[in-house]
Amino acid sequence: MKQIKALIIFILLILSACKGYDMKTVKNVDIERFMGDWYVIGIIPNFIEKHATNGIESYELLDESRIKIDYRFTDTRTGKVKHMQPKAWIHNKESNSEWRVQFLWPVKFPYLIIDLPEDYSYTVIGVPNKKFVWIMSRKPQIPDETYKQILNNLDQIGYNTAKIKKMPQNWE
Repeated sequence: MKQIKALIIFILLILSACKGYDMKTVKNVDIERFMGDWYVIGIIPNFIEKHATNGIESYELLDESRIKIDYRFTDTRTGKVKHMQPKAWIHNKESNSEWRVQFLWPVKFPYLIIDLPEDYSYTVIGVPNKKFVWIMSRKPQIPDETYKQILNNLDQIGYNTAKIKKMPQNWE
């Protein structure tokens, strides 16, 4: 029951992110290349992720528009690995950079790929109201200069970067 209540609160928070927006997404995402594992490096944590470490978001393309997501992390309070497995659909099929993600039927919220270098070494996922962001990398660590540049870019588009926290990635 606690998990359902937490999920409902999370969905309500995300719903507030669904208002109209003008955030730019990247021009094109090679969707097959984007699939796979991404280590969560930095986030504006929601209440579910507040005590998260070792976050990994995995994507698997199911067909030309559906994506399976498995987001897992360790809760530092309990040491248990938690999984979130929302459904996703590519909303903008021209660019593949705007998805809709659904944690609980029938609500879907925008999931925007707002930064992705040519080498696909990292990505930044944003939401329209700029209350949440996920900075992810193909590796458990990201160079400090790259991270600083990402934060600078997020600041320039209106994110409160003081709220972005690094998620510990400890894989020893």
